[in-house]
Amino acid sequence: MTVVADAPELPAAPRGPSKSQRKREAAALRALGEQLVDLKPAQLLKMSLPAELLAAALAAQGMHQRGARKRQLQYIGKFMRRLDSEPIRIALLALASSGAAAKQRQEYLERLCAALVAGDETTLATLIERHPAIDRPYLDQLIRHAAQAGESGDPTSDRRALLRYLHTLESG
Repeated sequence: MTVVADAPELPAAPRGPSKSQRKREAAALRALGEQLVDLKPAQLLKMSLPAELLAAALAAQGMHQRGARKRQLQYIGKFMRRLDSEPIRIALLALASSGAAAKQRQEYLERLCAALVAGDETTLATLIERHPAIDRPYLDQLIRHAAQAGESGDPTSDRRALLRYLHTLESG
């Protein structure tokens, strides 16, 4: 019996990701594609997406049959494997955070409106201090109308007018 001297080992060929890892990545891209499809068309147009991906996402929004929509989402996921998905993720995160900021802003304006209608003088003084060029007679009129409408039971239109005015003050 001959003993072979230790032969030098060949370096192992570099391996790619496992099949399971590739499946997880494909599923993540498909989920990202689903998030794109769930956006409004105007939001999709604001994002800097490749034309083919934009067209595929808009087409998927119009598909209501389960099988067709699923195939379209698979196609979007496959297309996204060729792209760098990080800018799309960042854009979706920015969109989500801007939505949360808009919601917080709306809640703030509603609290401000409720305080003004309730007659809170400190809130009114703070608002006037923050916006010295405010049209005080118009603001008083809006507050008065919203308060009177609230007493009568239908505060919606007058309250919306006050909210619109507060929104223009805060955004301008």
